[in-house]
Amino acid sequence: MNAPTMERRHLPERRAAVREGTTAMTGLDYAAMVLMIIGGLNWAMVGLFDIDVVATLFGPGSPASRVVYVIVGLAALYSIYTATKLSRHKH
Repeated sequence: MNAPTMERRHLPERRAAVREGTTAMTGLDYAAMVLMIIGGLNWAMVGLFDIDVVATLFGPGSPASRVVYVIVGLAALYSIYTATKLSRHKH
């Protein structure tokens, strides 16, 4: 028979980070960040060159364009939630 070992299992990286006072970003956090970057670049194109890339790809006012705008807006709202959660965690 094998004697039980005293080794402990390693905690997942996220749990260790929370224990140390920091938080690891999740896949949803990265997805929201990418969507916000894409939205920001689209607004930069609108401001600089009067070109709305989303409307160009999907058609101005089309249901697909509206869905893209809503998804980017939801990503921004999620990022506001994440930022407030992180600011509360650090204090």
